Order: sequence, then C-alpha cells, then structure tokens
Amino acid sequence: QVQLAESGGGSVQAGGSLRLSCTGSGYSYGYCMGWFRQAPGKEREGVAVIDSDAMTDYADSVKGRFTISKDHAKNTLYLQMNSLKPEDTGMYYCAARGPCVADRVPGFNVRGQGTQVTVSS
Repeated sequence: QVQLAESGGGSVQAGGSLRLSCTGSGYSYGYCMGWFRQAPGKEREGVAVIDSDAMTDYADSVKGRFTISKDHAKNTLYLQMNSLKPEDTGMYYCAARGPCVADRVPGFNVRGQGTQVTVSS
C-alpha cells in the first residue's frame, strides 16, 4: 500500500522560500510523482511532476520559481519554492501514480494529507 506524508509547510512573506518534503513508502520508483495545491474556494491546481527519469513538468504559474526533485535513497520527494507570492497560498499535497503531466496531478491515485503554505504580502 502506497503511503505519502508531506512536511515543510509554513508561513512566509512574499519573496521568501520554503522547501516541502514528501516521504513515501510502498511505491515503485517507476511511478510518476508530483505536487498539487488547493486554495480555499478554488479548484485543485497541479503544480509540478517528475517521472522515473527525472523529467519534470511545471504549471506555468510556478515555472522558474519552483523546483521538484526526488531522492530515491531517502524515499523523499521535494518541492523547492522560491520567490513565493500570496497567490501561492494553499494546501499542498504530494501525489503518486498518474499521467506524468503537471495539470493531471490532482487526479493521481494516491495522495498525502497535505501541508499548509501561507504567503503574506
């Protein structure tokens, strides 16, 4: 059974940085993994995705600011978020198993419980 757990969220001012982590168990390294977010009153938005060959895809809204990566030895997925904006505020979820395109991440089969990111202006 695949299990995912996110950490690293918090409150920062605009322009700041955060690094989210997602520790997983029970999944294959062949899975596509990614991050999506959801702000109150808004639709879920796929943020970034990475495949087994470390190929990545990002939402246009985060390109150049966010970087997705993974460490197989630690079974951990990361999302480095720089130059944060108030519109980046939301609950961030990691997810696994789905088509390896950023905007498809919200529909992935497995997801964690989420970690809150709040960016103040």
